[in-house]
Amino acid sequence: MKPPLPSSSSAVLRKARLSPYLFTLLAFIVFVAILYGEDFMCIFGQLEPIPGRAISRPVKKREKLPFAIGRTEERCNIFSGRWVRDELTRPLYEESECPYIQPQLTCQEHGRPDREYQKWRWQPHGCDLPSFNATLMLETLRGKRMMFVGDSLNRGQYVSMICLLHRLIPEQGKSMKTYNNDALTVFRAKDYNASIEFYWAPFLLESNSDNAVVHRISDRIVRKGSINKHGKHWKGVDILVFNTYLWWMTGLEMKVLKGSFDDDEKQIMIVSTEDAYRMGMRSMFRWARKNMDRKKTRVFFTSMSPTHSKGIDWGGEPGENCYNQTSMIEDPTYWGSDSRKSIMKVIGEVFTKSKYPITFLNITQLSSYRKDAHTSIYKKQWNPSTPEQLANPVSYADCVHWCLPGLQDTWNELLFAKLFYP
Repeated sequence: MKPPLPSSSSAVLRKARLSPYLFTLLAFIVFVAILYGEDFMCIFGQLEPIPGRAISRPVKKREKLPFAIGRTEERCNIFSGRWVRDELTRPLYEESECPYIQPQLTCQEHGRPDREYQKWRWQPHGCDLPSFNATLMLETLRGKRMMFVGDSLNRGQYVSMICLLHRLIPEQGKSMKTYNNDALTVFRAKDYNASIEFYWAPFLLESNSDNAVVHRISDRIVRKGSINKHGKHWKGVDILVFNTYLWWMTGLEMKVLKGSFDDDEKQIMIVSTEDAYRMGMRSMFRWARKNMDRKKTRVFFTSMSPTHSKGIDWGGEPGENCYNQTSMIEDPTYWGSDSRKSIMKVIGEVFTKSKYPITFLNITQLSSYRKDAHTSIYKKQWNPSTPEQLANPVSYADCVHWCLPGLQDTWNELLFAKLFYP
């Protein structure tokens, strides 16, 4: 007599008991699927990530910027450091060797008795600035345009750049000319088919101070949404260096024009200086995003240049300013009252929110120490000095602009570093 056939359920149980390896494998697969399944699905594009949950993703490669040939050392902030005396390599050129310096910046020619301000080199903490290589800079500019846009402080940096380069160019191979009623100055290196240019636009936007020669207007007005008025002259530039600050500092408020300067009845708004400045910064970013090819060109923005018109800021006497100052400020935390932190905050906000890569040249803190480096009274004066002024030089000392050679050569060393080693 044959034994009875087992029921189907008992057969399954017996088979399961006979397959422990299969059970273990299935359990492992389920565990892995639960732990890593979402990442696998995201990688293959089959599942949208769950909102609010951290997803492991491949690290995006750092975008290589145009003209870069290397990188700054990790955790190296080239704008944080100290000034060190260097008589071997400073100055980077002699005042008498550079005929392109405006007489408003030639301090030695106009009687400054000391040269100590020329003998300082900026030393970042924990790293070194790459040496300025004029040959590399000129070769990089071959067939290209570099332009500085802004006010007279940017023009000083522009002239400094020319002084750093022009010795490599034979006399017959270089020229400098002005156009558009002196609004545009162009230095050409003919053998390189290169130009280094300066365009006068103290607000970047259209304003009533746009005349490059006659612009001493106390009641300053900027026109909203007008950056293309000047921007049409910047198109086609390969390396663009902006600055704008000093001309906005007319008080706590600024006049902003809606419409045109040609309108019979002008609609003028009064806004805080910070809001007006924010408007100008946003316009700069929008213009760059629409007109500059981020794969082929570079854009820089130089922060505010400090003034030294109030001696009490650094512990000096009331009424004292940069006149007769031959030593720098030693306090590493020093910040002058003329450099508005509220404006630096606006710059930080706009840069943080923008997706266009404008490189920030933060020259404010390092320049704040240099009360010794201004032109003071050692410059060509717009008008003959009066007997009263001559008796009190503090009254007409220029504590805004800088002697060349001098501090602004360091600004260009920093520009060089960020251009080639961002």
